[in-house]
Amino acid sequence: MNEILLLLHASSIAQTIRENELLFPWIEALHVLAITLVFGSIALVDLRLVGMRALNRPISKISEELLPVTWVAFLVAALTGAILFASNALSYSQNIYFISKIILLALAGLNMMCFQLIIGRNLGSWNHIRQLPNKARIAGAVSLVLWISIIICGRWIGFTLEPVLAIS
Repeated sequence: MNEILLLLHASSIAQTIRENELLFPWIEALHVLAITLVFGSIALVDLRLVGMRALNRPISKISEELLPVTWVAFLVAALTGAILFASNALSYSQNIYFISKIILLALAGLNMMCFQLIIGRNLGSWNHIRQLPNKARIAGAVSLVLWISIIICGRWIGFTLEPVLAIS
């Protein structure tokens, strides 16, 4: 694993980001904006699932409208996140908040897969129900907690990241 981290650290993109004092903040800003869109679009669906907002709107319509925004923003966030990681892979790989964020992202993905494939596979049949089934409400609440936790961990990475010297 260290060999891969060293290769990332030595890559031209990582070196460019480390050597250019403006590049990292711009990439990070784009990453934060993308995460904001990801969370915002997911939160709108989750708040409908838990029964807190948009109770008069069909859940399938809300999901259908927001899914493209969520995926595009997630791809931008994943790409910019990968670039930021490459710029200092050794330090990130040892940061507890970064590790926690990655684990939480995996759990959020698992929660989404369970919802899409099992719990919400008949989403259209819930369109005229104000209070959705408990399984859907729980999935929405879990999603909100996971994404808020992802954001908190992501925010703390910058405050706790310690430089690690590359050993070749």
